Amino acid sequence: MSKKDKILIIGAGLCGSLLALRLAQRGYKIELREERPDMRKTDISAGKSINLAFSDRGIKALKMVGVVDKVFPLCIPMTGRMIHSIEGETFLSPYSARDGEYINSVSRGQLNGLLLDEVEKFDNVTLQFNSKCTSVDFENNTVGCFDNISGVEEKINATIIFGADGAGSILRKEMFLQRKILFSYSQQFLEHGYKELSIPPTESGGFKTYRNALHIWPRGEYMLIALPNLDGSFTVTLFLPHKNSEYSFSELNTDEKVNKFFQKQFPDALELMPNLIEEFQNNPVGNLGTIKCNPWNYKGKTLLIGDAAHAVVPFYGQGMNASFEDVYVLDQYIKKHEGNWSKILIEYEKDRKKDADAIGDLAVENFYEMRDHVANPIFKKKRQIEMELETKFSYYSKYSMVTFKEDIGYNEAKRIGNAQDKALLNLIANNRVEGLSIEKIFELVKKEVSEILDDDKIAKTMHH
Repeated sequence: MSKKDKILIIGAGLCGSLLALRLAQRGYKIELREERPDMRKTDISAGKSINLAFSDRGIKALKMVGVVDKVFPLCIPMTGRMIHSIEGETFLSPYSARDGEYINSVSRGQLNGLLLDEVEKFDNVTLQFNSKCTSVDFENNTVGCFDNISGVEEKINATIIFGADGAGSILRKEMFLQRKILFSYSQQFLEHGYKELSIPPTESGGFKTYRNALHIWPRGEYMLIALPNLDGSFTVTLFLPHKNSEYSFSELNTDEKVNKFFQKQFPDALELMPNLIEEFQNNPVGNLGTIKCNPWNYKGKTLLIGDAAHAVVPFYGQGMNASFEDVYVLDQYIKKHEGNWSKILIEYEKDRKKDADAIGDLAVENFYEMRDHVANPIFKKKRQIEMELETKFSYYSKYSMVTFKEDIGYNEAKRIGNAQDKALLNLIANNRVEGLSIEKIFELVKKEVSEILDDDKIAKTMHH
C-alpha cells in the first residue's frame, strides 16, 4: 500500500491536530496549516470557551492515538451539576449513579498544545502557523495559502484535503460559493449570546467553591455556568439574550446595571468575582449557533470534519467530543478501505451525518433544559428516578447514553433517550409513580418507552 498520498489539513485546532496525529501515525505525508499564531506561544483564546468538558467519546479517540494518559493530568473530574438557587442554596445533581462515570474539565489551550507537541514528533508532518487558506480549486485539489508574516501566497497541491477549520470554515464557504455541487447549508442562532468571566483562586491558590462539579445558576431566561481550572480558578460563562429583554447584553450597558443584575440574580457568585466589572467590559460577546450542511465531501477528495461540518452549541458538553469522535469514526473507514479515499470519505459521511445532526439538536434541547428545568420539581423527581434506575438496573438515561455510552451513536441515544424522557415525565405528571417500588417503575418505564418507540415507527412509515 503506497503512502505517497499527500494530505492537507486546514486548521490545527483540536480536531485538525488530532486528525493530523492519527494520519501521521498511519504513515501519511501531512501538511497542517493554521491561520492563527502558535497557541503554545501566544494566548489566543479570543473569547472562545477556555475550558471544555472532556468525556467518553473524546477519551475513546485519544486512547486510539495513545495520548490519553498524558491528558488526564490536565483534567479536573466533575461528578455532577452543582445547582445554585437564587437564595444561594446549592444541591449536587450527579451525572451518573455508576462509579467512574463523570466528565472532565480541561483547558482548551493545554489540550490543543499537547496534541500539537505530539504531532511535531513526526517527520512526515509539516506544520505551519500564520498560514491562511484563501482559495480552493476543487477540480485540481489545490489550496491557496497566504503567509500572514511574510506576505507570500503559495499554492499547495494534495491528494486529499480536510477542512478542520472550525465553525467559520473557509473550505465550507468555498464549497457553498463555487456552486459546483448542490450544497445545503443552515446556520441557526440562539437569541442568546455568551460572555466569559472568572472566579479567581483563593490567596493560597485553592478553590473558592466546590471543585469537582459543573456549577449552574439556572434562571429561566438566562444562566451562569462555571467550570474548574487546575490553578484554582473557575471559568464562568454568562448566557443572556442579545437584546429585547430587561436583562440582555444590550441593556446591561453600565457598571451599575451589571452589578445590580448580579446582586439580584447571582448573589453567591458575585461574592466570588472581584473582577466582574472589568471582565464584563473587556470580554467580547460570542454568538451561539448550530451549523448543518451537506454534502461534507466533494468528489471523494475533500472533506469537512469537526465544527466545519457540524458546529453545535455548548450545552451538552459534546462539541469537542463529537469532533474527536469524527476522527475515530473516520479512522475505522480508513482501516476498512485503506488507499481508496473516495470510498472512505463517502462511507464515513453516510455513517456520521445522522449522528452529527442528532448532537446538534440535542445540544439546543439541553440549553432549554439547563436554563429552565433543572430546578423544576418534576425534573428533579425525574432525575431522582433515573438515578435509582441506574443504580439498580443497567439503565442509561439520555444524558448517560450521550455522555458515557461511547458505543451508541448520538442518533440512537437521542431516539431512545427522548422516548425515555417522555415516558418518565408522563408517569410523574400523571401521578403514576407515587408509592411504587423501583422495580415496578422500571417495568412501567420499559413498557411506555417501547410503546412510544412503536408509535414513532408507525408515524415514520406513514410519513414515508
